[in-house]
Amino acid sequence: MINPRRSFVLGLAALSAGCGFQLRRAPELRFKTIYLSGFKPHSPLAEELRRQIASTTTTRVVEVPAQAEVVFDGQTDKRGKGVVVTTAAGEVREIQLRLHLQFRLHTLAGKELIPSTAIALTRDMTYNERDALGKEQEEEMLYRAMQSDIANQVLRRLAAVRSL
Repeated sequence: MINPRRSFVLGLAALSAGCGFQLRRAPELRFKTIYLSGFKPHSPLAEELRRQIASTTTTRVVEVPAQAEVVFDGQTDKRGKGVVVTTAAGEVREIQLRLHLQFRLHTLAGKELIPSTAIALTRDMTYNERDALGKEQEEEMLYRAMQSDIANQVLRRLAAVRSL
């Protein structure tokens, strides 16, 4: 006797394999080594970039610029927060989180591969003084998501570099 649930799962697997579905993979970069410069020590954005570059099968981050084929120069890496909405009594009701990265990519010889480029993200977040601790955690979670998004965008731009 054939199990209908098992047949359904096998059929679904066959259909998804036949349609060309693939899980998203890290992009393949054209260079084997990269050096990250210009970031503050223990920068969360630099750590996220390092992690995502390490997930590629083609490229590794080196600690010495002389060992790198290309240099990723993080010119600006800053977080910001501002009040968007207040009540008539002056209580904050909504804040905006900002994350900004400006960078360029060049070879050791100085050939510019990606000119100075800026990526800026903003997220709005409701705020209530009674829930201050929970909102702090939500803020950190949003910053981590924004860092991940910026790192993904950077990786796609690095993958677009065709030649050194």
